[in-house]
Amino acid sequence: MSDQTAERIQSEITENPVMLYMKGNAMFPQCGFSARVVQILTHMGVPFKTANVLEDAGLRDGIKSFSNWPTIPQLYVKGEFVGGCDIITEMFQSGELASMLEEKGIVHQASA
Repeated sequence: MSDQTAERIQSEITENPVMLYMKGNAMFPQCGFSARVVQILTHMGVPFKTANVLEDAGLRDGIKSFSNWPTIPQLYVKGEFVGGCDIITEMFQSGELASMLEEKGIVHQASA
């Protein structure tokens, strides 16, 4: 991973309280897993920013190295890697995602 890519990722996860690396964007997700995480965050009313890994091969590979996680999407909250689609889905269903967002001071609506 280039230093430039690492700096970009670090900057994005620092500047955006909820940052989602995904295929596509929030309006047009380009994979089912990315779409599910967008759907959960949107349902919860969580403001978030996205980065489309399909537009930048360096970012697509770089985010996997950065997090040491092999799949996309990847969700960061307050600079901390939370997980991918399965983990986010499980956390949402159990209420753990809402609790974590509250602990980190992220405004959201009541969960499911």
